[in-house]
Amino acid sequence: MATYVYETIPQKPGEKPRQFEVQQSMKDPALTHCPTTGKPVRRVLVGGSIITRGTSILSMNRPKKRG
Repeated sequence: MATYVYETIPQKPGEKPRQFEVQQSMKDPALTHCPTTGKPVRRVLVGGSIITRGTSILSMNRPKKRG
């Protein structure tokens, strides 16, 4: 199950969108309305995190310190 972020689409000027998370299968269609309020929603794209282990490429380019 993946966790998706949705936000409500403001219907009035000055109205702020409300964000919420939903766990769905990747095969499920995207939501079109908020399950609690019934307001129209859109899926928000969010970036993932990068995990690195060991020596980074950037540190390999630095000259080694002597002494």
